[in-house]
Amino acid sequence: MAKAESNDNDGLTLELVRESLIRQEDSIVFSLIERARFPFNSPTYDPSYASIHGSSGSLVEFIVKQTEAIQATAGRYENPEEHPFFPENLPPSLVPCHKYPEVLHPAAMSVNINKIIWDMYFTKLLPLFVTPGDDGNYASTAARDLDCLQALSRRIHYGKRVAEIKFRYERKDYEPAIRAQDRETLVNLLTFADVEEAVKKRVAKKAMTFGKEVKLGDDGNEGKYKVDPAILSRLYGDWVIPLTKDVEIEYLLHRLD
Repeated sequence: MAKAESNDNDGLTLELVRESLIRQEDSIVFSLIERARFPFNSPTYDPSYASIHGSSGSLVEFIVKQTEAIQATAGRYENPEEHPFFPENLPPSLVPCHKYPEVLHPAAMSVNINKIIWDMYFTKLLPLFVTPGDDGNYASTAARDLDCLQALSRRIHYGKRVAEIKFRYERKDYEPAIRAQDRETLVNLLTFADVEEAVKKRVAKKAMTFGKEVKLGDDGNEGKYKVDPAILSRLYGDWVIPLTKDVEIEYLLHRLD
């Protein structure tokens, strides 16, 4: 791999990117484990359940919008790594803005696939790892859903930084594909099948380690987990890795603008 272009002032390094991706795996695994404490709780997602003045959506939409609004006033979305699910009409930050290093091309601001992440989470992922049923804990359920959504969004949109560091290391390979707007070549440049398999195995192992039911004595609970490790592997293989790649490509297509 060629030496990256020099940009010592912004602090973006290959090692930093790798460490962050690995650490974010922990956040995703723990967030799914916490959500799995509750059954599906379908009223949380039924717009006809919660008649809240000024809100026409479901309880989970209401909680996400209200939480994002509060977090926006505290400066959460001043951080370029954070992406709101409902960016329309978010209030401004009321706290002094931290000066985050400018490591990305300005085109990064336009890349937000949270609508796709939202749909993936509720229609595809959630039914795989929660049990059917209703225990009435709808607000807590929605709060745990938000934890999952934010962890997934942060990880997937981190693809912008992954793309930037790859571009810096292999600029001579990426530039022709970007100028030609050649998505297929970009996909090939971004894909390392052995690395992707290693990631899927690692998150499955983390699900085994973090989510194992622990009881004293030999009581037959060997191999029982709070979230099936195979679901974590599938989450990364079917959605996290492909969606991250979509983010990388959208970012790279405008990297030379």
